[in-house]
Amino acid sequence: MNKGDFNGVTATHYNLVEYIYRKGKTTGKKLTMDFGISAPAISRQVKFLLENDLLSQEQSDEDRRVFYLKATDKGKLLIDASESFREHVTKQASVILSKKELEDLAYLLNKVLTKIKL
Repeated sequence: MNKGDFNGVTATHYNLVEYIYRKGKTTGKKLTMDFGISAPAISRQVKFLLENDLLSQEQSDEDRRVFYLKATDKGKLLIDASESFREHVTKQASVILSKKELEDLAYLLNKVLTKIKL
């Protein structure tokens, strides 16, 4: 993966990076609790993110058994670029669609998101 190349990044990967970026450093154990995902599953996701330089890992000075995860500059770029894209799409949609169409779109998207399992 090159800087800015996010091939292979899944929604779960994105959510983990965003969570860590917003929260600051955290542990894999905390991720399992907060996301309700098993430790082996979190470990697989974190391994991918570490290998692709979206997260970094540092050992705790207080407890050498604890490793903290934090978003790298590349991980932060992923989140920031996604937010910029969403803002751009939202602005364009508000120009193209009427207020009623935007309300209908929001309703339909919410309906879909509540029915599918992510």
